[in-house]
Amino acid sequence: MNIDTATEHASVCLSRDEHIISMEESVEQKNHASFIQLAIQQVFTIANLELSAVDAITVTHGPGSYTGLRVGLATAKGLCFALQKPLILVNTLEVMAQAAIQDNRLSADVDSLLFCPLIDARRLEVFTAIYDASLNVILTPMALVLDETSFVEQLVSHKIIFSGSGSLKLKNMLTNSNAIFSTVQHNASHLVPEGLKAYKIGRFSDVAYSEPLYLKEFFNSNKH
Repeated sequence: MNIDTATEHASVCLSRDEHIISMEESVEQKNHASFIQLAIQQVFTIANLELSAVDAITVTHGPGSYTGLRVGLATAKGLCFALQKPLILVNTLEVMAQAAIQDNRLSADVDSLLFCPLIDARRLEVFTAIYDASLNVILTPMALVLDETSFVEQLVSHKIIFSGSGSLKLKNMLTNSNAIFSTVQHNASHLVPEGLKAYKIGRFSDVAYSEPLYLKEFFNSNKH
């Protein structure tokens, strides 16, 4: 099972290998807490499976909304503890980049592109990172205050696909022809590749001690 409540768009899905069996989504950020439990019930009902059928639970653990991260991780940890199943944590920015990579997979120059997801973090600040088409980290995840010089060094030699809620701020600042802005929306299905990879090599997180990755002390997207 895959859970994502890190941003304004929440979703839950069941997958078998890389195939999506069922998925539920919500765009009502203030209702993530009430959405998540009903969504989990719904995806299992649609798939005609019991909760105990899952092999592992994958969840976005940050960065993102303070409340959203707590809702998603607490739910995943509770289920893992009750079902005695492994927990897999995936960085939200990786999931967003995965969505953009998949959206551009048919582009002739996809292997030369860089992918920069941005999460709005109030005012001119964002959570961001840069990845290549194989999801290798080019710029480590960070909190960044945007200005006209942001990503200029990388844009000199690469076309960069910018995506996510924070990209709207950057779009008004950059005029570089190598900057491409995408409206692609990630969801829980984009956790599947990294979650499956982690499961195969046994890269699990400690259910008792796993915590959200905030990247800064506090972020509440409801205050935007």
